[in-house]
Amino acid sequence: MKLSPKIFSGVLHNQNKGACDWGWQGLVAHGCHNFVTIVDPQSVQVLQVLDKHKGNVVKVKWARENYHHDLSSPYQLRLASGDSNGNIIIWDVDKGEPRAEFSDGNKTIQDLEWLGTQDASHDLLAALHPPYSLVLWNADTGTKLWKKSYTEVLISFSFDPFNQRNMAFLGQDCIVFIDDFSITRVPSSNGKKFYISSPSSQASKMDNSTGSLERKSKDSSSRNLAKRMTNILVGEGRQSQEEETVTLNECIQLLYHQSCRHHMILLYAREVLILDLEINQTVGIISMERTGSPFLQIVSVCQRDVLFCLHENGGITARVRRKTNAVNPLAPEGIGAFDDGPPSQSLDVMYDLRCQSDPIRMTCHCQVMAFACSPVSEKTLALVLSDSRVIFWDLNVVDFQPSNEQDDTAHISPLFTPGNSQLTANQNDGNRLPVVSSVRSPKLALCDLIGQSQILSPDGETALKGLGVALKFQMSGLLSGLVSPITVIRMCPALTTKNWKKYQPLLAVGSQSGTVQVVNVASGQIVREYNLHSFPVRGIDWASLTSLISFSYPAPGVSGLVKNEILLVDVTSGKTTPIRINRDQESPIEQIRISHIKQFFIISFRDKPLELWDLRSLILLREMSKGIPQPSALEWAPIRSVKILKKDLEQQQQTGQKSTGEHGDSVASLQEGMTLSSSSQSESTNSDAKSQEKSKEHFVFTDSEGALYHFIVEGSGFTSASKIPPENGLGTITWLSWKNDYLVFGDGDGQLCLWDLRLKTSRTTSTHRGWIKKIRFAPGRGNFKFSVLYNDGVDVWEVIGGKIELCSSIKSPREIPKIIDMEWSGSDRPVLATIDGCVHMCDISLKKSSSGIDDWDLTDPVFSPYLLQPQGSLLMKLVLQNEQQWQGEGERAGEYVLQLEGLMEENKELQNIVNSQLELIDRNVLSYLHKCRFGTAERCLLTARLFGDESEVRFWTVALHYLISHKYQPLHQSFSSSSLSQNGDVFIPQKEMNDLVLVDNDESFGEKKFPPSPVFKDQPLEKCFDFLCDNQSFKKYQLDRVALHDSKRATYDHTKKCAENYIMLGQTDRAVQLLLETEPDRDAYYTDSLKACLVASVRSSGASQSTIKLVATNLIANGKLIEGVQLLCMIDKGLDACRYLQTYGSWDKAVWLAKSALEITESSEVMKKWVDHLCSTSVNQKSLAVLVMLSLGKFMKVVEMLYGMRQFTKAACLIEAGMEFDLIRKTEETGTLIEAVFLEYARFLSNLGHRKAAEYYCKQAGEKGQQLLKEVEILFS
Repeated sequence: MKLSPKIFSGVLHNQNKGACDWGWQGLVAHGCHNFVTIVDPQSVQVLQVLDKHKGNVVKVKWARENYHHDLSSPYQLRLASGDSNGNIIIWDVDKGEPRAEFSDGNKTIQDLEWLGTQDASHDLLAALHPPYSLVLWNADTGTKLWKKSYTEVLISFSFDPFNQRNMAFLGQDCIVFIDDFSITRVPSSNGKKFYISSPSSQASKMDNSTGSLERKSKDSSSRNLAKRMTNILVGEGRQSQEEETVTLNECIQLLYHQSCRHHMILLYAREVLILDLEINQTVGIISMERTGSPFLQIVSVCQRDVLFCLHENGGITARVRRKTNAVNPLAPEGIGAFDDGPPSQSLDVMYDLRCQSDPIRMTCHCQVMAFACSPVSEKTLALVLSDSRVIFWDLNVVDFQPSNEQDDTAHISPLFTPGNSQLTANQNDGNRLPVVSSVRSPKLALCDLIGQSQILSPDGETALKGLGVALKFQMSGLLSGLVSPITVIRMCPALTTKNWKKYQPLLAVGSQSGTVQVVNVASGQIVREYNLHSFPVRGIDWASLTSLISFSYPAPGVSGLVKNEILLVDVTSGKTTPIRINRDQESPIEQIRISHIKQFFIISFRDKPLELWDLRSLILLREMSKGIPQPSALEWAPIRSVKILKKDLEQQQQTGQKSTGEHGDSVASLQEGMTLSSSSQSESTNSDAKSQEKSKEHFVFTDSEGALYHFIVEGSGFTSASKIPPENGLGTITWLSWKNDYLVFGDGDGQLCLWDLRLKTSRTTSTHRGWIKKIRFAPGRGNFKFSVLYNDGVDVWEVIGGKIELCSSIKSPREIPKIIDMEWSGSDRPVLATIDGCVHMCDISLKKSSSGIDDWDLTDPVFSPYLLQPQGSLLMKLVLQNEQQWQGEGERAGEYVLQLEGLMEENKELQNIVNSQLELIDRNVLSYLHKCRFGTAERCLLTARLFGDESEVRFWTVALHYLISHKYQPLHQSFSSSSLSQNGDVFIPQKEMNDLVLVDNDESFGEKKFPPSPVFKDQPLEKCFDFLCDNQSFKKYQLDRVALHDSKRATYDHTKKCAENYIMLGQTDRAVQLLLETEPDRDAYYTDSLKACLVASVRSSGASQSTIKLVATNLIANGKLIEGVQLLCMIDKGLDACRYLQTYGSWDKAVWLAKSALEITESSEVMKKWVDHLCSTSVNQKSLAVLVMLSLGKFMKVVEMLYGMRQFTKAACLIEAGMEFDLIRKTEETGTLIEAVFLEYARFLSNLGHRKAAEYYCKQAGEKGQQLLKEVEILFS
């Protein structure tokens, strides 16, 4: 049992709204007042509460994990949090300590974001400081790298996930776009400012099919936006009088789309706008139903084109991109070129509502604060409520049930699984991969649940699909915090030698709402919660280790009388027993005090004599006579004190000693009264046989004058033993506390009086802090520390040598919010309940209230590689992702064993810890790891997801896709662009591979369209991979986008851009049609007409190619880059066009053109040059360059790059995966590199301490490996 300092968090502050983040590390962080609470979603328990901020936490962000992990860059829990005072703290969450702290001004942090798309450093943090300053910090050192101040008041920002130079700010009435963000220098420009406007004059010129727009008033709100689908972003200074600006002051959130390049999402209360930044126009809108709950927050995920929306009623909706914007095949050349008819179907970006979670009952005390989505799975969400509840929702699939209702088919059509191909034994004869297994692959992520929405089969009509499914939210966890406001706390009886086997350190917390919560202070978790009373809990006392008494009453009225309610609660079963039932209105209860040996309890009233009750039978034994004054403070005598005093008095009577001291007579009279009474007979005549068995007990109380009354309780009554006059100089006694020989008085003037009953002395000390509300002694034999509660804080004092000395002090509200109550959880662990609804368990100095996660005695074990030592997490990764050819000998050779074995003796403890972590992994995942269908590559991908390793998830997703596609559809044997567009993503294996069948379901394609030979199907990469997608998928998506842009044309510039894109994509007929639409009164009318003639005629005239190429070259040389590129595209010189674009620095445009318009071999050449550019020191994006080479199928080149980047683990696993797919072979050319990789990998494994694995890879590393093998044998001998 570890009683480490910690905080138990409660309700949230309004400023905590939006302060929530779910990191790749697998943990959820959210702000609670000035603390950060860390929650584990798997075990649904609080792991850590971070305490350092002085202001309320307004932003939290987990560090990105988009870098290679090794012993020098280990897995670690780093978190950034910003507060309302402008401070930013970088946390080491595992240790619970700040790594760095910095600020720029003292105003509330507006936004925080870690930079994760560059390789230079993974310690860079961008922060938005009010009113308009963007600061780039080195979060490791707290150094300010640069600061840029803009001209507009900025609210938040968002980075473009596809281009690290782009970012957007949400201003009060505009959006500011930045395209020169750099980590090395301050952005030079102030950005481009845009407004959302409605160009009514231009709309009237548009075709009626798109509808003309009515003129809107200046105060038009976001509710009208649904009617203005042609809203565009208008640059600063371009607004005309005919354009009404729709202000952004109602915009709740701005973010870049995570799945689609050049798209941005604007969130309003009643709708969501999807903006296409290439045409500065709204291309989609999600409108809230009239009766629907308004939007609060939106999350865009990248594995599939899905949006998760949070609503005011606490509901979460999942919206999936609709399968409607598929472009019909364009008409053949010369047919329909001048057809001006409207498109046959809507091309707008549309999202269908696919499922929603149950709404939550909102009250004035419970509001939605934030929600976050797991970046690893993208199917689990956390919802944080203001009453401290955290709700976890898991997105799952159920079999689709067609509806009988006559509804729009788009809303009732099913989604489809990506297709988990199951092989039978006769389908894999002689092939190493895929592995035949009856074990189904685990559904760890969103991409495992549903397939892509935009994939078409070769017939162009039916989607490639698995089984029809529907989405469904299921609650997977509910975590509650402390109910607020807290009224009282009480610790259970102390740990002793008799109860240590069954002891649990439980703290009872009473609240204003009548709820009593029982908290395990060792684990930090709430173990029980009981709604006991209708009114505030006024007091709690423990009757045993498993039961407590609580009392409650409403606020007194004019008469001062109330209805008291007392309950005895069994905390294990929840059984409640009422006490003092059927009572009328009476004086409120002041306190209930239970005797130390749990025989009796006393109920003290405000204006009524106190009552003595039997705790076991719950019977009223006696009521104090009305002649005795009302007690101001009351305390039971500890049994040990009675025994010691009796023994002392006997010794004094023998020696004739007399007590001396400052107030020696008073102390002696109490001592004598107690001792004499312990030997006298009980005066009660009504006691029954049972009560006669009870031990004699004592209690004392003081009256308003300060006089002390001593009573003896025996049998079923009590007798007065003595009355001691008040101490000189003391005011009204407000609290008594008694331990062993020491009795401490506290008065309303802040004075402490210590009576030493053994030495018969008395000492008074002034605290100078006013009214003493409570005094508590710390538990533990010989421990005489006690805490004192004041209006403005708490002191800890200690009795040393008959004197009291101040140990520590804390003042509120300067150091801590106002303290409501205090307790001791251990001999050196004071517990403080504060007005903000939190409970602090501090160290004895009262300065520290947080500790490392290792010091939390958690109820359930937690799986997290980030909580292991660097060596441990890397060893666990080794066990999970390798095929373990080194395992065993003989029959057990190469057996895959999910257990770490063979470490040296000094590492045995680490080995046990790693194995205990492995046992926490889901059984379905473990069983599948034994028989991964696609071997090492798929095993590495699953391991990366378990570890939350952002870099490796991305790497192995791309690697696995291209290993599969190059195995069954090699690049050099791929179809041409035209045939690819006909055949979809269906890979037809080689003749010798025809016995390999992988199908998604029992449905088969028509025999006429496909040969009867089996096919292997693989969905292309999702759109979020952008330039890494295969050329065919990329071109299809670009044609979709250009057609969408075409349907949205509203201005001449927009039409011109569409025509340019059509020309570069080879769609010349539509380009001619758009060029001929130019109005005669425009300056470009003549130029566009000639251009249309050129485009229409150039295909049929081969002789003019040299002239056109010369003109194109001259245009490019004179600054007309795009115009020259278009001319080159017309004459099928796309490769030359890409080279010119690369020469002039337009790398993105060059890659776009290469993947959209060039053959495989030509586009590969462009991509290789892009790789060289990415690897240059000025760009330094080698990790992206590696992925580009993977997409080209150059696996050995990737190994070489990884070797140069010292990423030996990744390189070695890729070699093994490539060998399993028979795409990498050890030859004379490749042998040297392969041996070099295995040599370094063996050295790495030797440093980790894994002898067997190191020796195995030494043997794979040639002659140098043999030398290292000898070193390893010596090292481990």
